[in-house]
Amino acid sequence: MFIGATFYAFEIPNYFDWIVKKTSHLKGIKATITKTVLAILYFNPLWIARHLLFIQLFSGQFYDINMTLLEIAFWSFLVNIPISFTANYIIQNRFKIKWRFLGSAVFSAIMAIYYALSETIFS
Repeated sequence: MFIGATFYAFEIPNYFDWIVKKTSHLKGIKATITKTVLAILYFNPLWIARHLLFIQLFSGQFYDINMTLLEIAFWSFLVNIPISFTANYIIQNRFKIKWRFLGSAVFSAIMAIYYALSETIFS
């Protein structure tokens, strides 16, 4: 909760604002796909690995912090692409900007469970 209320609460809304600025000149399907892809790229394997690192740190499992987290994050990201694409499409293209952070927070909370399970699934 600490990380969500600090790092993520600052990063994610700013990134979503950046997406809006970067895609403001685009229209139609090009805007829709670009916004969705940019959102997916934010939650990339490095972001997932960082999330896994925080889980290990706050769980006191320092011995599990190694390069394997990157491999787990990579597979977690690949398997998650269809779900992430759908959710980010909805968040970026159907939610008003003031609701995007909340939508992303709800989706991220669900995904936090998946990321925690990823270590078991992909180890």
